[in-house]
Amino acid sequence: MVNEQQPPQERLVFLTGISGAGKSAAMHCLEDMGFYCADNVPTVLIQDFVRTLRARRAEIPQVALVVDVRERGFLSDFLPTIDLLRGDTPKPEILFLEASDEVLLRRFSETKRPHPLALNSRALDGIKRERELLAEIRNAADIVIDSSNFNHYQLRDHLMTIFQAGHKLVCSVVSFGYKFGVPLDSDLIFDVRFLRNPYYVPQLKPLTGESEAVDRYVFEPEDATRFFDMLVSFVKEMLPRYVREGKAYLNISIGCTGGKHRSVAVAKRLAAEIESKDWVVTLTHRDCLK
Repeated sequence: MVNEQQPPQERLVFLTGISGAGKSAAMHCLEDMGFYCADNVPTVLIQDFVRTLRARRAEIPQVALVVDVRERGFLSDFLPTIDLLRGDTPKPEILFLEASDEVLLRRFSETKRPHPLALNSRALDGIKRERELLAEIRNAADIVIDSSNFNHYQLRDHLMTIFQAGHKLVCSVVSFGYKFGVPLDSDLIFDVRFLRNPYYVPQLKPLTGESEAVDRYVFEPEDATRFFDMLVSFVKEMLPRYVREGKAYLNISIGCTGGKHRSVAVAKRLAAEIESKDWVVTLTHRDCLK
Protein backbone atom coordinates (compact mmCIF):
# COMPACT_ATOMS: atom_id res chain seq x y z
CA MET A 1 0.00 0.00 0.00
CA VAL A 2 1.41 3.37 -1.05
CA ASN A 3 1.26 6.16 1.53
CA GLU A 4 -0.30 9.31 0.11
CA GLN A 5 1.70 12.44 0.74
CA GLN A 6 0.04 14.70 3.28
CA PRO A 7 -0.89 18.16 1.95
CA PRO A 8 1.16 21.00 3.50
CA GLN A 9 -0.33 22.64 6.55
CA GLU A 10 -1.93 26.01 5.82
CA ARG A 11 0.05 28.92 7.28
CA LEU A 12 0.00 32.69 6.96
CA VAL A 13 3.25 34.18 8.29
CA PHE A 14 4.16 37.86 8.57
CA LEU A 15 7.93 38.16 8.65
CA THR A 16 9.17 41.37 10.25
CA GLY A 17 11.77 42.68 12.68
CA ILE A 18 14.87 44.83 13.02
CA SER A 19 16.68 45.91 9.86
CA GLY A 20 19.77 43.75 9.39
CA ALA A 21 18.47 40.87 11.53
CA GLY A 22 18.16 38.45 8.62
CA LYS A 23 14.67 38.89 7.14
CA SER A 24 15.88 38.34 3.57
CA ALA A 25 17.69 35.13 4.53
CA ALA A 26 14.61 33.97 6.46
CA MET A 27 12.38 34.69 3.47
CA HIS A 28 14.61 32.61 1.18
CA CYS A 29 14.49 29.78 3.71
CA LEU A 30 10.69 29.88 3.80
CA GLU A 31 10.63 29.86 0.01
CA ASP A 32 12.77 26.72 0.05
CA MET A 33 10.22 25.15 2.42
CA GLY A 34 7.43 25.77 -0.10
CA PHE A 35 6.04 29.08 1.12
CA TYR A 36 4.82 31.65 -1.37
CA CYS A 37 6.73 34.78 -0.30
CA ALA A 38 6.28 38.47 -1.08
CA ASP A 39 8.60 41.22 0.13
CA ASN A 40 7.76 44.77 1.27
CA VAL A 41 3.99 44.44 0.94
CA PRO A 42 2.25 47.81 1.56
CA THR A 43 0.16 47.58 4.73
CA VAL A 44 -2.86 49.12 3.00
CA LEU A 45 -2.90 46.22 0.51
CA ILE A 46 -2.45 43.37 3.02
CA GLN A 47 -6.16 42.62 3.55
CA ASP A 48 -6.98 42.40 -0.16
CA PHE A 49 -3.77 40.48 -0.84
CA VAL A 50 -4.50 37.93 1.88
CA ARG A 51 -8.14 37.63 0.81
CA THR A 52 -7.01 36.71 -2.70
CA LEU A 53 -4.48 34.20 -1.39
CA ARG A 54 -6.99 32.63 0.99
CA ALA A 55 -9.37 32.10 -1.94
CA ARG A 56 -6.59 30.07 -3.58
CA ARG A 57 -5.47 28.23 -0.45
CA ALA A 58 -5.67 24.85 -2.17
CA GLU A 59 -3.01 26.02 -4.63
CA ILE A 60 -1.09 28.31 -2.24
CA PRO A 61 -1.49 26.86 1.29
CA GLN A 62 1.61 28.48 2.83
CA VAL A 63 2.22 32.22 2.57
CA ALA A 64 4.90 34.47 4.08
CA LEU A 65 4.74 38.26 3.69
CA VAL A 66 7.72 40.45 4.60
CA VAL A 67 6.63 43.76 6.12
CA ASP A 68 8.77 46.33 7.93
CA VAL A 69 9.63 49.99 8.45
CA ARG A 70 10.47 50.52 4.79
CA GLU A 71 6.71 50.96 4.25
CA ARG A 72 5.27 54.24 5.53
CA GLY A 73 2.03 52.90 7.06
CA PHE A 74 3.61 49.88 8.72
CA LEU A 75 4.05 51.19 12.27
CA SER A 76 0.53 52.60 12.62
CA ASP A 77 -1.51 50.10 10.61
CA PHE A 78 0.18 46.70 10.87
CA LEU A 79 -1.20 45.39 14.19
CA PRO A 80 -4.78 46.63 13.53
CA THR A 81 -4.61 44.88 10.15
CA ILE A 82 -3.45 41.64 11.78
CA ASP A 83 -6.38 41.82 14.22
CA LEU A 84 -8.80 42.07 11.28
CA LEU A 85 -7.31 38.92 9.74
CA ARG A 86 -7.68 36.75 12.85
CA GLY A 87 -11.30 35.85 12.11
CA ASP A 88 -10.41 33.53 9.22
CA THR A 89 -8.05 30.65 8.58
CA PRO A 90 -5.19 30.19 8.38
CA LYS A 91 -4.58 32.39 11.41
CA PRO A 92 -1.89 35.03 10.93
CA GLU A 93 1.42 34.42 12.70
CA ILE A 94 4.03 37.11 13.33
CA LEU A 95 7.68 36.02 13.04
CA PHE A 96 9.97 38.73 14.45
CA LEU A 97 13.74 38.71 13.87
CA GLU A 98 16.17 40.75 15.94
CA ALA A 99 19.87 40.87 16.83
CA SER A 100 22.15 42.70 19.25
CA ASP A 101 23.28 46.26 18.51
CA GLU A 102 26.88 45.10 18.12
CA VAL A 103 25.98 42.45 15.55
CA LEU A 104 23.71 44.81 13.60
CA LEU A 105 26.44 47.46 13.47
CA ARG A 106 28.90 44.90 12.14
CA ARG A 107 26.46 43.73 9.48
CA PHE A 108 25.72 47.27 8.27
CA SER A 109 29.44 47.98 8.19
CA GLU A 110 30.17 44.84 6.18
CA THR A 111 27.40 45.43 3.63
CA LYS A 112 28.07 49.20 3.37
CA ARG A 113 24.31 49.78 3.45
CA PRO A 114 22.77 52.65 5.47
CA HIS A 115 20.23 51.94 8.17
CA PRO A 116 16.76 52.97 6.88
CA LEU A 117 16.08 55.10 9.98
CA ALA A 118 19.56 56.55 10.44
CA LEU A 119 19.03 59.38 7.90
CA ASN A 120 21.99 61.71 8.52
CA SER A 121 22.86 60.25 11.93
CA ARG A 122 24.86 57.21 13.06
CA ALA A 123 23.72 53.69 12.25
CA LEU A 124 23.50 53.00 15.99
CA ASP A 125 20.97 55.84 16.37
CA GLY A 126 18.82 54.27 13.67
CA ILE A 127 19.05 50.83 15.28
CA LYS A 128 18.01 52.12 18.69
CA ARG A 129 15.15 54.16 17.22
CA GLU A 130 13.86 51.21 15.23
CA ARG A 131 14.02 48.93 18.28
CA GLU A 132 11.89 51.42 20.23
CA LEU A 133 9.38 51.85 17.41
CA LEU A 134 8.97 48.09 16.95
CA ALA A 135 8.63 47.22 20.66
CA GLU A 136 4.84 46.80 20.50
CA ILE A 137 5.03 44.60 17.41
CA ARG A 138 7.77 42.50 18.98
CA ASN A 139 5.63 41.97 22.07
CA ALA A 140 2.74 40.83 19.87
CA ALA A 141 4.88 38.39 17.87
CA ASP A 142 4.18 34.65 17.96
CA ILE A 143 7.84 33.77 17.32
CA VAL A 144 10.85 35.92 18.22
CA ILE A 145 14.28 34.85 17.00
CA ASP A 146 17.58 36.42 18.02
CA SER A 147 19.84 35.91 15.00
CA SER A 148 22.95 37.38 16.65
CA ASN A 149 24.80 34.08 16.82
CA PHE A 150 23.43 32.49 13.64
CA ASN A 151 25.11 32.42 10.28
CA HIS A 152 22.95 31.98 7.19
CA TYR A 153 22.95 28.17 7.41
CA GLN A 154 22.26 28.06 11.15
CA LEU A 155 19.32 30.45 10.76
CA ARG A 156 17.99 28.23 7.99
CA ASP A 157 18.25 25.11 10.18
CA HIS A 158 16.59 26.91 13.09
CA LEU A 159 13.66 28.08 10.96
CA MET A 160 13.22 24.66 9.41
CA THR A 161 13.01 23.08 12.86
CA ILE A 162 10.31 25.55 13.87
CA PHE A 163 8.17 25.36 10.75
CA GLN A 164 8.53 21.65 10.08
CA ALA A 165 7.13 21.08 13.56
CA GLY A 166 3.78 22.28 12.20
CA HIS A 167 1.75 23.82 14.98
CA LYS A 168 3.58 21.96 17.74
CA LEU A 169 5.31 24.10 20.35
CA VAL A 170 9.05 24.29 19.71
CA CYS A 171 10.88 24.54 23.04
CA SER A 172 14.43 25.82 22.57
CA VAL A 173 16.80 25.27 25.51
CA VAL A 174 19.82 27.57 25.26
CA SER A 175 22.90 27.75 27.48
CA PHE A 176 24.69 31.10 27.57
CA GLY A 177 27.29 33.15 29.43
CA TYR A 178 26.23 36.36 31.15
CA LYS A 179 29.56 37.94 30.18
CA PHE A 180 28.39 37.73 26.54
CA GLY A 181 24.88 39.05 27.21
CA VAL A 182 21.45 37.49 27.75
CA PRO A 183 19.79 36.03 24.60
CA LEU A 184 17.38 38.67 23.31
CA ASP A 185 14.62 36.18 22.53
CA SER A 186 14.52 34.60 26.01
CA ASP A 187 11.07 33.78 27.43
CA LEU A 188 12.30 32.11 30.63
CA ILE A 189 15.75 32.79 32.11
CA PHE A 190 17.36 30.72 34.85
CA ASP A 191 20.60 31.92 36.47
CA VAL A 192 22.74 28.97 37.61
CA ARG A 193 25.79 30.95 38.75
CA PHE A 194 25.11 29.78 42.32
CA LEU A 195 26.16 26.23 41.41
CA ARG A 196 29.77 25.33 42.14
CA ASN A 197 32.05 26.33 39.32
CA PRO A 198 34.31 23.83 37.47
CA TYR A 199 36.28 26.79 36.09
CA TYR A 200 38.34 26.85 39.29
CA VAL A 201 39.27 23.16 39.07
CA PRO A 202 42.41 22.88 36.87
CA GLN A 203 41.56 19.52 35.34
CA LEU A 204 37.96 20.60 34.58
CA LYS A 205 38.60 24.15 33.32
CA PRO A 206 39.47 23.13 29.72
CA LEU A 207 36.38 20.91 29.48
CA THR A 208 32.75 21.90 28.93
CA GLY A 209 29.46 20.95 30.53
CA GLU A 210 29.07 18.29 27.85
CA SER A 211 31.71 16.16 29.61
CA GLU A 212 30.72 13.60 32.25
CA ALA A 213 33.40 14.89 34.65
CA VAL A 214 32.00 18.44 34.64
CA ASP A 215 28.43 17.15 34.86
CA ARG A 216 29.29 15.07 37.95
CA TYR A 217 31.09 17.97 39.59
CA VAL A 218 28.20 20.39 39.04
CA PHE A 219 25.46 18.04 40.22
CA GLU A 220 27.27 16.21 43.03
CA PRO A 221 26.10 18.60 45.83
CA GLU A 222 22.65 17.81 47.16
CA ASP A 223 21.40 21.38 46.70
CA ALA A 224 22.27 21.21 42.97
CA THR A 225 20.19 18.07 42.55
CA ARG A 226 17.34 19.60 44.52
CA PHE A 227 17.43 22.76 42.37
CA PHE A 228 17.40 20.75 39.16
CA ASP A 229 14.44 18.64 40.29
CA MET A 230 12.49 21.83 41.04
CA LEU A 231 13.50 23.32 37.67
CA VAL A 232 12.30 20.25 35.77
CA SER A 233 9.06 20.17 37.75
CA PHE A 234 8.40 23.85 37.02
CA VAL A 235 9.11 23.58 33.29
CA LYS A 236 7.03 20.41 32.90
CA GLU A 237 4.16 22.16 34.67
CA MET A 238 4.39 25.21 32.39
CA LEU A 239 4.89 23.60 28.97
CA PRO A 240 1.37 22.13 28.59
CA ARG A 241 -0.02 25.55 29.51
CA TYR A 242 1.98 27.18 26.70
CA VAL A 243 0.68 24.48 24.34
CA ARG A 244 -2.94 25.20 25.34
CA GLU A 245 -2.30 28.90 24.81
CA GLY A 246 -1.24 28.12 21.25
CA LYS A 247 2.30 29.44 21.64
CA ALA A 248 4.53 28.41 18.74
CA TYR A 249 7.99 28.93 20.21
CA LEU A 250 9.40 29.04 23.73
CA ASN A 251 13.02 29.92 24.50
CA ILE A 252 14.35 28.73 27.86
CA SER A 253 17.75 30.29 28.58
CA ILE A 254 20.14 28.86 31.18
CA GLY A 255 22.99 31.19 32.14
CA CYS A 256 26.27 30.99 34.02
CA THR A 257 29.26 33.33 33.92
CA GLY A 258 31.03 32.14 30.77
CA GLY A 259 28.45 29.79 29.25
CA LYS A 260 30.89 26.87 29.15
CA HIS A 261 30.39 24.68 32.22
CA ARG A 262 27.39 25.02 34.56
CA SER A 263 24.82 26.36 32.10
CA VAL A 264 25.79 23.74 29.52
CA ALA A 265 25.44 20.89 32.02
CA VAL A 266 22.05 22.11 33.25
CA ALA A 267 20.70 22.86 29.75
CA LYS A 268 21.77 19.43 28.48
CA ARG A 269 20.00 17.63 31.34
CA LEU A 270 16.90 19.82 31.09
CA ALA A 271 16.46 19.23 27.35
CA ALA A 272 16.67 15.47 27.93
CA GLU A 273 14.16 15.58 30.80
CA ILE A 274 11.43 17.56 29.00
CA GLU A 275 11.36 15.66 25.70
CA SER A 276 7.80 14.78 24.75
CA LYS A 277 5.66 13.79 21.77
CA ASP A 278 3.57 16.89 22.42
CA TRP A 279 6.32 19.42 21.64
CA VAL A 280 9.70 19.67 19.92
CA VAL A 281 12.80 20.27 22.05
CA THR A 282 16.03 21.75 20.66
CA LEU A 283 19.31 22.32 22.50
CA THR A 284 21.88 25.04 21.73
CA HIS A 285 25.08 25.94 23.59
CA ARG A 286 25.53 29.53 22.47
CA ASP A 287 28.82 30.41 24.14
CA CYS A 288 30.33 27.00 24.84
CA LEU A 289 33.29 27.41 22.48
CA LYS A 290 34.09 31.07 23.08
